[in-house]
Amino acid sequence: MAVGGDDLLSEKAAMMRESLQKSQTITDNVVTILGSFDHRLSALETAMRPTQIRTHSIRKAHENIDKTLKAAEVILAHFDQYRQAEAKILKGPHEDLENYLEAIDKLRSNIQFFSSKKGFKSTDGVVGHANNLLAKAISKLEDEFKQLLSSYSKPVEPERLFDCLPNSMRPSSGSPGHEGDHSGKNPTHHHSESQNNNADAVVYTPPALIPPRILPLLHDLAQQMIEAGHRKQLLKIYR
Repeated sequence: MAVGGDDLLSEKAAMMRESLQKSQTITDNVVTILGSFDHRLSALETAMRPTQIRTHSIRKAHENIDKTLKAAEVILAHFDQYRQAEAKILKGPHEDLENYLEAIDKLRSNIQFFSSKKGFKSTDGVVGHANNLLAKAISKLEDEFKQLLSSYSKPVEPERLFDCLPNSMRPSSGSPGHEGDHSGKNPTHHHSESQNNNADAVVYTPPALIPPRILPLLHDLAQQMIEAGHRKQLLKIYR
């Protein structure tokens, strides 16, 4: 019985050694295959590196082109605004004063924009031409301001100024001196008392020297001239 048990153990031990050898062989084969994969992957990565570099360069170039196109669109939009403003300014302010003032604002905005773009070759020429156009526009505004003032501001007769006063403060149609009446009383004293009693109810009505609809236009014209540094010319015209 002992001999039979030893044979059984020897057989099992042999089977285990055979299994271990097969397992080791499989492990060695897997290691060899994995090593081959690693070598192939390294070779593939080396082969793909130039492609990756070119792809990155193409992507970077695409981003730069996109940024350049966007910047060009902004510049072209300002050039288009400049042409529109120039066309309105050359027509003069007589046809449409509000659009004329709007065109001057756009022209100033374009001057500020192109003045900040020192890297462009044509910046100085564009800014110089725009400044000359702005000077012509302001000169036309001065003429328009003069014309509006002369057309709508008329001198007021001195007698009309009494119409601004309340009835209680207007001079009577009687004697201009107001020295006294037949009763011997002093009318000036009564007039003063009446004025003091009604001081809270006194309402003055200033004369309309310029039509109300013209005042906003004169204000906008004056504002543009002041922004252009023509304050002295404006005061001279007004006086």
